[in-house]
Amino acid sequence: MTQPLRVVVADDQALVRSGFAMILMSEGIEVVAEAANGLEAVEAVRRTRPDVVLMDIRMPELDGLEAMRRILDGNPDAPRVIILTTFDLDQYVYAALSGGASGFLLKDVTPEQLAGAVRMVRNGDALLAPGITRRLVERFARSDTAAGTLHRDLAALTPREVEVMRLLARGLSNAELAETLHLSEATVKTHVARILGKLGLRDRAQVVVVAYETGLVSAADRQA
Repeated sequence: MTQPLRVVVADDQALVRSGFAMILMSEGIEVVAEAANGLEAVEAVRRTRPDVVLMDIRMPELDGLEAMRRILDGNPDAPRVIILTTFDLDQYVYAALSGGASGFLLKDVTPEQLAGAVRMVRNGDALLAPGITRRLVERFARSDTAAGTLHRDLAALTPREVEVMRLLARGLSNAELAETLHLSEATVKTHVARILGKLGLRDRAQVVVVAYETGLVSAADRQA
């Protein structure tokens, strides 16, 4: 029997927490704890060992980004983290993804999108809306350090894996990657898994961040 998907919801607004919890439970997803601040979130994760954490950014005592860092730091079995916010701001998007988040959601998502996002990241996918990835590309393309020192050895990748990584960083799903490259989805998943293994990355979100930081993705790529 498949184990239920276990989630911690962290938000300083009680109505938001209970609303998200009700939505997830109605979708058969188990909410194992709720937290009103970052410190409570860290403790809840230690106590309940969830699969996914829905984490607000602006919370008292400890903000969501620092709470996420404490949860993920040095823990190979850490849950996936989806950052929730009402603010669609680049600084939060990049800070969340570079800090190890598997996704980024605005709080006006539909119930279906929320449940789908939790299932998606639990399965190892990244929740990266094309609009968000596009702004990240533009931001790094404008930066003087966008094509600076490589902190990952991309030379370990085959030409096909580099191609997959570049398209993945532009926000393409597995199905879109398969169609673009004329491959099966199974083959695409194999390429993604090999990229993660060779670069020592946790999931697709980290692949995207590395692609931007190394200059693999540029504004020219976006316009292609």
